Amino acid sequence: MYILTLKGKESEGAYAPAFGSEHILYLFEEHEDAERHCGLLAADDYPDLVPTEVDGESAISTCEENGYTYCIITSNDIIIPPETDD
Repeated sequence: MYILTLKGKESEGAYAPAFGSEHILYLFEEHEDAERHCGLLAADDYPDLVPTEVDGESAISTCEENGYTYCIITSNDIIIPPETDD
């Protein structure tokens, strides 16, 4: 699986957009889908993000143990970046 991280700071955290007061970690099954989402975010002037491979089971386990919300993005899913409140 892949998460999105800041380019050059891949070990310092992951992109997890806010929906209301909750942040959701995206776990992409496919590298190409993670790359595509990075491109969409770049078009919306987000900082440079890159797909970073993670062990899916460990990522899910960490989220569940710490009460974090996550979403597994499959190749059948279509997601768009959330609107920002500028």
